[in-house]
Amino acid sequence: MIDLHCHILPGIDDGPTNQENSLIMLNQAVKEGIDTIVVTPHHNSKYKATVEQIILNRDTLQSIIYDNKIPITLLLGQEIRIYGELLEDFLSGELFSVNKSSRYILVEFPTSDVPLYSENLFYEMRCEGLVPIIVHPERNIKIMKHPELLYRFIENGALSQVTASSITGHFGKKIQKFTYQLLEANLAHFVASDAHDVSYRDFRMKEAFKLLRKKYGSKYTKELDDNARSILLNKKVYVDNPHAISIKKFFWKRLNKK
Repeated sequence: MIDLHCHILPGIDDGPTNQENSLIMLNQAVKEGIDTIVVTPHHNSKYKATVEQIILNRDTLQSIIYDNKIPITLLLGQEIRIYGELLEDFLSGELFSVNKSSRYILVEFPTSDVPLYSENLFYEMRCEGLVPIIVHPERNIKIMKHPELLYRFIENGALSQVTASSITGHFGKKIQKFTYQLLEANLAHFVASDAHDVSYRDFRMKEAFKLLRKKYGSKYTKELDDNARSILLNKKVYVDNPHAISIKKFFWKRLNKK
């Protein structure tokens, strides 16, 4: 199993604080059936590790993996909080795409907002042959209130990734319900852990795929896995046409009260 989004590098963002905790996470990942992890440290106003720091940190942890005979491969990546100069910085080599050199870039929105310039930035990225993957849209308050925003991004060529813990209900029933709505409307194309630790923000990939397999069948979960594999190989991801969804007013009112 491939995990496209994971904060497992030690001491570089709000993931594990040291190598010992990273090792604990790696052993849990093996139990989850994960064999490939894209390391995706945050790039935002608080955490701005350089690509050189990320490479060094990844190589050090990969050596620990070899020494402990853990059957996991670590690939380079970043979770990039959207900002106006994102494309410029990527083209100058200051940011990573998924697996370092693919056309796919993990892009995060602020928790409660979708900046007005996002659509124009995504257009400029597409003009450069790049594909934004919007991470955890199911946890973005503005998208939850206005899912047509995500629909428009997907319709115009972006992709999106939901979190395993959202599928399992770890972030609450409202987010869980919205996650399933996104999946059923072809507005989400990957499932990843977004793991930070082994307690509150753990992997939950096995449980999520079990739930999806039970609800939609093994063919569907295989397609999700194939999508992730295509990203690593820098191949085109073939997805079904997206559908617009609407959120009833009472749903949003109840969400605000939570």
